[in-house]
Amino acid sequence: MIESYQLTQGDTPLLISMPHAGTALTPEVEAGLNKAALSLADTDWHIPKLYNFAAELGASRLEARYSRYVIDLNRPENDTPLYAGATTGLFPSTDFDGEPLFEAGQEPTKAQRDWAKAYIWRPYHNALAGELARIKERFGYALLFDAHSIRSKIPRLFDDQLPDINLGTFDEQSCDPDLSQTLQAVCAAQSRFTHVINGRFKGGHITRGYGDPANHIHAVQLELSQRTYMNEPSDEQPIFAYREDRATEVRPLLSGLLEAMQRWGEVSYNKGK
Repeated sequence: MIESYQLTQGDTPLLISMPHAGTALTPEVEAGLNKAALSLADTDWHIPKLYNFAAELGASRLEARYSRYVIDLNRPENDTPLYAGATTGLFPSTDFDGEPLFEAGQEPTKAQRDWAKAYIWRPYHNALAGELARIKERFGYALLFDAHSIRSKIPRLFDDQLPDINLGTFDEQSCDPDLSQTLQAVCAAQSRFTHVINGRFKGGHITRGYGDPANHIHAVQLELSQRTYMNEPSDEQPIFAYREDRATEVRPLLSGLLEAMQRWGEVSYNKGK
């Protein structure tokens, strides 16, 4: 069995979580997925590579190893729905387009799902909670940035084309409203990429479950349109391919958002917030 996550500890109050970057499959899931699903289309492709500048910022990084088709780390363990309308759950049976993932009769058994909870979901969340606790003990507060990406056009999930930058703060419940406004200002200061906050994606289980501004833990989710850094199905080149030319353009904005979070924390907590 491979490790379910990789944690790299930094030396600042910022932790970047990447729960959907994994592509590993258990033997049972790999055997059960249909041919189309084996492409792992709903992966947050190349997120660790895109955020490879995070080490220079001193941020901690937590990267998932297993695919969300095995178990979705951004869903609650009891599988309570997070969004009204079309969505996927803790153990997805369809992809984002609503197409079945598994061959008939080959869906994971209860025993296999219990194993995934015990050996993939809980270890990731234990590591996440532990790192936030370590950071808060050292600095007095913690900043959590949950990094995601998604195709820009998925009619089943949202109308038209998704904005490039989709920030989620659970309607300003997962972080201080001033931090939310600070990040909006960073996006508004540039014109290359479209942006929205608390639109279709307000933040999943990690943002909602760990963001606790009253206790000095501030969580933000970014759902990044994949057209900003890779090929999508509409491109003529192979899909899911990383595009350094595009990544080079969007990376300064990503860095700007993370640096703004760090500056906000330094200023706010130096003032005794």
